[in-house]
Amino acid sequence: MSKKIKLVLVDDEQLILEGIKILLSMENNISVEYMTTVASQLVDYLGTLQQDNFPDIAMIDIQMQPMDGFELVEILKKKYPDLKIIILSSHYKSSVLGYMVKLGVSAFLPKNSSKKDFIDAIEAVDKNGMYFTKEDHEMLLSYMNTPSRKKSLFDTEETISNRERDVVKLICQEKTNQEIADILFLSPRTVESHRQRILDKIGAKNTVGIVIYAIINNIHSIPVRL
Repeated sequence: MSKKIKLVLVDDEQLILEGIKILLSMENNISVEYMTTVASQLVDYLGTLQQDNFPDIAMIDIQMQPMDGFELVEILKKKYPDLKIIILSSHYKSSVLGYMVKLGVSAFLPKNSSKKDFIDAIEAVDKNGMYFTKEDHEMLLSYMNTPSRKKSLFDTEETISNRERDVVKLICQEKTNQEIADILFLSPRTVESHRQRILDKIGAKNTVGIVIYAIINNIHSIPVRL
């Protein structure tokens, strides 16, 4: 039996939560483990879990009170850096997208997305750690129009080496550490060391940050979903 993707949901509108749960209830590979209208309750809930029961993905609304989605994401990424996060928002702006990429969010979904988009995003984030649409790509390029914004997203004076550039290209192609090791004739441990040095140099939080760095530095053109 294949592993179920464990999901937790946070939105201050109960109807939205119920709707998403119903939407996903017919999917055999996705399980909604917990949902709440209060952001702080999710933090408390996660603190009670053992590693075996920990969710794979948190789907989070931005506009909530008293703790909003921005604050919640910052807390979760500090406490649980491996937890993948999908942002739900009715206010889908390039400035929000850029800020959330810097925090290490894996995907962004407008609340009026189709069921197919929901499923595609969840499955892609679980498998590859990221999900981008054509609109995401266009908004990121718009956000990066000025050098000051480009610098603010990845505030670093360091440049990556040629070998690290090779690793970045393969990461963007969604290759695993073992696959990268085989292609570059390295050990998986060496690849992991390169990956960590890349993250440290560019100031990114996760694979999403590496991909965005590659896009804005013309290392990679992401095959966006239309």
